[in-house]
Amino acid sequence: MRKYILYFFLAGSLAMIFVMSRSGAPLKTAGTPHGIIDLEFANTPAKIDTVLKYWAPQASMNPTHTATENTFLDFIFIFFYAGFFYLAAKKISRSFAGAFGRTGKLIAKAALLAGFFDVLENTGMLLTLSQQGSATIAMATFICSVIKWTLVVITLGYVLMGGIGSIRAKFSK
Repeated sequence: MRKYILYFFLAGSLAMIFVMSRSGAPLKTAGTPHGIIDLEFANTPAKIDTVLKYWAPQASMNPTHTATENTFLDFIFIFFYAGFFYLAAKKISRSFAGAFGRTGKLIAKAALLAGFFDVLENTGMLLTLSQQGSATIAMATFICSVIKWTLVVITLGYVLMGGIGSIRAKFSK
């Protein structure tokens, strides 16, 4: 059972990517081509207002409700992607000796840290979407987003490089 847990987290991550892309699709407009991510990177109240104007209510959706729903779904996604990256980096780190293996142990922790910053980012966005935002919350949300995305990209790079390296090592034996 334990050997399947990595696949559980991978399947959950992929399922949540699908669910969130569908639920967040209405948030992608000409002015917000990245949908909810445009709100993550809106670091001032003026930029937040611009995002919200592009999301102005259409007959078929309430953009604040849609963005709030998408943000709540992200909490489920955090559980899956942080768990997957943590387990994948740990597994890969055990396959390599030396600096690459030691780095993997740190990167596994970075995956959990990315999840933590994602929770903080989501909290800031929910405050903003519920009209409780401020310039400080906008900047804090932006900073958490930048840190989260940096850690995710580093972790993804390690998992991809390590995964490819592990596969190559198996086939070269």
